[in-house]
Amino acid sequence: MQKTRVSVGTMTGLRPTTVPAGQGSLRAQSPSATAGWLSSWARIVGLGGCFLWSYWPILSDLHAFWSRDADYSAGQLVPLVSLYLCWRERAFLRSRSIRPSLLWGAALLLLAEGLRLGAVYYGFGSIERITVVVSIAGVVLLAAGWEVFWRLRWVLLFLVLMFPLPGRVHEAVALPLQQLATTLAAFLLELCGFFVVREGHVLRLDADTIVGVTEACSGLRMLTAFLFVSAVLAFLIRRPRWQKALLIASGIPIAVLSNGLRSAATGVFVYYSHNPELSDRFHDLAGLAMMPIAIALSVVLLKFLALLSDSGSLRRPTAR
Repeated sequence: MQKTRVSVGTMTGLRPTTVPAGQGSLRAQSPSATAGWLSSWARIVGLGGCFLWSYWPILSDLHAFWSRDADYSAGQLVPLVSLYLCWRERAFLRSRSIRPSLLWGAALLLLAEGLRLGAVYYGFGSIERITVVVSIAGVVLLAAGWEVFWRLRWVLLFLVLMFPLPGRVHEAVALPLQQLATTLAAFLLELCGFFVVREGHVLRLDADTIVGVTEACSGLRMLTAFLFVSAVLAFLIRRPRWQKALLIASGIPIAVLSNGLRSAATGVFVYYSHNPELSDRFHDLAGLAMMPIAIALSVVLLKFLALLSDSGSLRRPTAR
């Protein structure tokens, strides 16, 4: 008797479906792909241990810097958010074959060590910190290859936000921000009907009410925090790249505006409370209140960009 094969699709009247590559579970992958990822994870763990051993002094100094300098305290959140962003790409990464780039990975690691040696010799601490990101990029290339590296390139660039600005750049940015915050606070107070006498970075509302915009009030803390928040929002939303770039760039004017609002609100509080000792506490609380305002402004910007995109698509003539 001749045996015939009957498929399930023939019996049920349905067409047999196939699962596209990369959309199934990890069980549906080939044994070679699974073995490739296991060996890649082994390389990542080994290279990561060597990385921690080599860069532990820099990482510990960086953690101490975050703790004592409030202007860059947002940097300690960057590594945690970066791990989450890598975890969001797990489906894509599992669906790709692992092809380690030994040559380029080793070249990046050698470049990082060369830059680090020169930075230690000449005393450039900022360049020594940047080599952390270069070394991580070399580890990714050495363990997973170009495809994974290219997928995670923006996450690697995002890691730069955890480092403080170089000393010269910090001094060049802090003073203009302080002057801008003083000017904006004086303008907002005058807009509210106060008679303001400006003496450098000190605003005098009357004989008993004096508001000083110190270097700590320059807005650099808000600038670093808002750039961090804007970058995270750019990762989470699905928009064109130019809109994401505009969202990140908008963190600068939003930070300046928020800092001016905080200084002006502090002046109004001191004027009506007649208690200058409480101004520092109110100043800190007002700074915390600026974060939801900044996020709301970013959302408004995204809504506005969405309206522009919709109106542009409606005006675009359709092809016949």
